[in-house]
Amino acid sequence: MKAKFSPYLSGIADGIKELIAELKKSYDYVSVLSTDSVGFTVSVSQRSKSIQGKTMMTERGNVVRVYKDGLYSEYAFNLFDPSKAKETAEKIKKILDSQLEVIKATSTKVYDTKKLSDEKQELFVEMECRTVPEETDLSALVEKFQKISDEGVSFSDEVLECMVGGRSTHICKMFLTENKDLRQSYVASDGYVYMMGARGDKQDTAHVGVSDREGPDIFDVFTETVKTAFKDLQDNLGSSHIEPGEYEVITTPIVTGLIAHEAFGHGVEMDMFVKNRALGAEYIDKRVGSDLVTMHEGATVVKDASSYAFDDEGTLAGDVIEIQNGILKTGICDALAALRLGCEPTGNGKRENFEHKAYTRMTNTMFDAGTSTKEEMIASVKKGYLLDGFFSGMEDPKHWGIQCIIARGYEIIDGKLTGKVVSPVVMTGYVPDLLGSISMTSKDYESFGTGMCGKGHKEWVKTVDGGPYLKAVARLG
Repeated sequence: MKAKFSPYLSGIADGIKELIAELKKSYDYVSVLSTDSVGFTVSVSQRSKSIQGKTMMTERGNVVRVYKDGLYSEYAFNLFDPSKAKETAEKIKKILDSQLEVIKATSTKVYDTKKLSDEKQELFVEMECRTVPEETDLSALVEKFQKISDEGVSFSDEVLECMVGGRSTHICKMFLTENKDLRQSYVASDGYVYMMGARGDKQDTAHVGVSDREGPDIFDVFTETVKTAFKDLQDNLGSSHIEPGEYEVITTPIVTGLIAHEAFGHGVEMDMFVKNRALGAEYIDKRVGSDLVTMHEGATVVKDASSYAFDDEGTLAGDVIEIQNGILKTGICDALAALRLGCEPTGNGKRENFEHKAYTRMTNTMFDAGTSTKEEMIASVKKGYLLDGFFSGMEDPKHWGIQCIIARGYEIIDGKLTGKVVSPVVMTGYVPDLLGSISMTSKDYESFGTGMCGKGHKEWVKTVDGGPYLKAVARLG
């Protein structure tokens, strides 16, 4: 089935176009992003149940962007009466003009930016999905999650809690200018099984997630996911501490994704180039990894929870090759940063919601697959670890330091897994050193989109990352 486009947005489209026409009398460029997204969040544990008729991406509202005399201004509003487009335009103009007066009165330095192009373009996309959140029987879903939770704690007396959660959003967006009419509708869902357990004096947790550009039916896999979570919990409870040092490592696709996100995620968001806050600006066309390292970024790279047809500035989604055979080729860019840098936008201008500013943000950040098998990679390791799962990651885009908290490491000695598990594992290093040490990449290739990514400490958006198994050398502790 297709995710049907919002009747509400269709109903206000002519009024928004009239609003744009009125504002064009006073400004050189006018765009409006209108959103209408519905969804739910459900979570169940042994102690509680929660149903919310919203997610972080649930919203209904509009944001106007205007341009005049080198300056862009924005105004967001949720209520709109199509029959009063002219009155709304007058109100918006009055507010934006008052903002300009404040800028002039305070002698604020204005970054003189060129006008965005506005070539004629039309797009109407209703993406395929199997189910949609607004037609989901939430009571039945809660019952399903409860059975999974009950099964999880029944595996062993060591399991103290099993939490099961999921969220699904039907996202509809409309981007209009004088010449553009872009409309899209799609569904994105993600969920998790989270276990807590204890063995003697030791307590630990395990987390396994699922995601896709699909409806709530993706939660059907939880009957297997809970078994994976239990195995991971058992491994963590039976683990010991790692002896700090430099090791050969093999990263599973989920850890590979963490490296992709933290190593060359924020570091090549080109609005940071404008602000001189990213070392990546100095490394374009220079080596940053081994010949085996090729990385793609864009909403069309894979099909997952951050895959869309156009971004929040009306730029069509793309597939950017950031690193090609170890050479950093380019970064990703929102529309305004692209104007300031003299390059093309890449479809990565994203807002947390219509009330928030658009920034350059990641979508799907993926290492390319290679030619090796996981078994060949393990057999090649003299002494090291197979790293799997993660808790968190952090990078310094200005100096390219990276820190990843990995859930567990499986010891490898002379090409064989010994059965010993260490947990947690802290992986640190200098990004070009880490990527430069990559000597094997697998044929396996996966994406993961269960989390949200912030810009600094705020501005949360959905992102996806992943890739194949990687063999590298890393500092662990």
